[in-house]
Amino acid sequence: MSLRLHTVTGQDLTSWLTELAELRIRVFREFPYLYDGNLEYEQHYLSTYTRCEHSVCVLALDGDLVVGASTGLPLAREVDEFKAPFAAAGLNAERIFYCAESVLLSDYRGRGLYRAFFDGREAHAGKLGFDTAAFCAVVRPDHHPLKPAGYRPLTEIWARFGYHPAPGLVTRFGWKDRDRDEETDKPMQFYLKSLEASQ
Repeated sequence: MSLRLHTVTGQDLTSWLTELAELRIRVFREFPYLYDGNLEYEQHYLSTYTRCEHSVCVLALDGDLVVGASTGLPLAREVDEFKAPFAAAGLNAERIFYCAESVLLSDYRGRGLYRAFFDGREAHAGKLGFDTAAFCAVVRPDHHPLKPAGYRPLTEIWARFGYHPAPGLVTRFGWKDRDRDEETDKPMQFYLKSLEASQ
């Protein structure tokens, strides 16, 4: 296998939209997101990145196959659901880079790609002058019926990467779970990291 990373920004992401949308639908069906997605919505959602010159996508490629991807853009360019908690907490969205999602096919996990995703986005954010990186993750109950046996959350890994949950910095965002008939809102906890020490 010829694994490699390829970083694209802004409009250059356009040619990758379909593959990225399909990858997101596939990976986010897994717990804890359980996302029942569709290609049309995904391509519309991802078009936000093509319209933002400071967006970034770190792609993991096996030959020509997209096996993973990690996206980010300035928080100020995100939807209101993600910006509102920061405004309520008195945090300046203009100084924060939002690390949106990282998706990676299961066969390619454990090879250092996930860490490379974070490093790539943080390097991009640092070059743009942002001093904080943030992302959010869905909060599911411990006894969720679709939680796989032996499931381990990524909180320990995120902590090793320097990201920690910000108390009270929570939003709600809606999507349709694969075991539900309708879309429901879920709580999303934000994690923050200062980029100043690494610059």
